[in-house]
Amino acid sequence: MRSIYTIILLVLSNTFMTLAWYGHLKFKEMKWSQHLPIITVILISWGIAFFEYMLQVPANRLGFKEYGGPFTLLQLKIIQEVITLVVFVGFSLLLFKTETFRLNHLIGFVFLILAVYFIFKK
Repeated sequence: MRSIYTIILLVLSNTFMTLAWYGHLKFKEMKWSQHLPIITVILISWGIAFFEYMLQVPANRLGFKEYGGPFTLLQLKIIQEVITLVVFVGFSLLLFKTETFRLNHLIGFVFLILAVYFIFKK
């Protein structure tokens, strides 16, 4: 059960991270934010990223073997990276209509899945 909670928290955390890192690129489409100075954009992104950390830290503690979780540190990292890319692809396809998902992207994901396999292989 800890593994499921860990993954759910990582997905939520990465959703906030993606919003913090890339959401501001859509600000130009919102009238209220078109002329914000970069420091304001940074502060807004930090505010969003705060929620990422509020979810990421407990996810890592819950999932890490030395805290009673099922995952090693390397396994946690590779899970987080795959979740990050999956969330990012969904985000970019939904919000950035100019982005396309191509065959080379799919091949890259296959290699990431292979990385997960090899990281978890005993």
